[in-house]
Amino acid sequence: MEPMTSPNLLQSPDQLTVGLVQMAPVWLDREATLRKVEGFIAEAALSGCQLVVFGEALVPGYPFWVELTGGAKFNDPAQKRMYAHYLSQGVVIERGDLAGVCQLADQHRIAVYLGVMERAPDRGGHSLYCSLVYINERGEVSSVHRKTQPTYEERLVWAAGDGHGLRVHPLGAFQVGGLNCYENWVPLLRTALYAQGSDLHVAVWPGGMHNTPDITRFIALENRSYVVSVSGLLRPEDIPAGTPFREELLATGRSFFGNGGSAVAAPDGTWLLEPVAEQEGLFVVTLDHTHVREERQNFDVAGHYGRPDITHLRVNRARQAIIQFDEDPIH
Repeated sequence: MEPMTSPNLLQSPDQLTVGLVQMAPVWLDREATLRKVEGFIAEAALSGCQLVVFGEALVPGYPFWVELTGGAKFNDPAQKRMYAHYLSQGVVIERGDLAGVCQLADQHRIAVYLGVMERAPDRGGHSLYCSLVYINERGEVSSVHRKTQPTYEERLVWAAGDGHGLRVHPLGAFQVGGLNCYENWVPLLRTALYAQGSDLHVAVWPGGMHNTPDITRFIALENRSYVVSVSGLLRPEDIPAGTPFREELLATGRSFFGNGGSAVAAPDGTWLLEPVAEQEGLFVVTLDHTHVREERQNFDVAGHYGRPDITHLRVNRARQAIIQFDEDPIH
């Protein structure tokens, strides 16, 4: 299929149009959530976006039940059933679970950052990793960043990742890199991206207005880069009938389990999109790389303001595995 003609072909080479999708999953339903993601990708492409970003752990959804249903009870049968259900809905990239997303990215020549719960065959296939997947505009999976350290209650259902996905990618005039949620507060992880030339930082979140107002502008000022923070949503109506713990979650009376907070800050820390709460939809902003270059004139954290003779960072990007096979030589 021929790629669509984007109105952005008429814009300056320094400009990049980005779509932020603040959406609720069909909670813990991988296939239904992916269909919804694919619909938003098509909408973003029709809006002229060259990059579209989705929230943390969106497919099939964030584990909101853990803190609300006594998730720390050891060997609890109900928690075991919920984990088994969650695991069954995990994303296995190797079997082609993201094939539809990749096809749309290629068809529309649009890059995608998507937060998934990755069920990783290279770690045995029965643990989940909070992974941020970058799919380039040719529909290729270019990196899978597994969250290095799950936060607080997340540790009861997510495994710790590694540095393999700490990578940036060329996109138009920009170099784009991303981190999951509280990773964005970790100075050395941010530095790992800054040092690779990141000037468009993607921060993904499960959904919470308490997260994005400070850190989005802080990273923009620290790196003199654009920062795109994208959050998810979760409302009671997004939890399908028959989902384990559904009645317990509804009984909390919450109107939102995750209330958004997606936002965009410019390299001088000003808002291009102030944090958006309790609203599902596609939000479109156009970035201009000229602004990055202007702000780097007086501060470039990995460039002229860096002193590698005094301090420098060493990053292990090897994908961690529990086994290595040394096969018998072929005679």
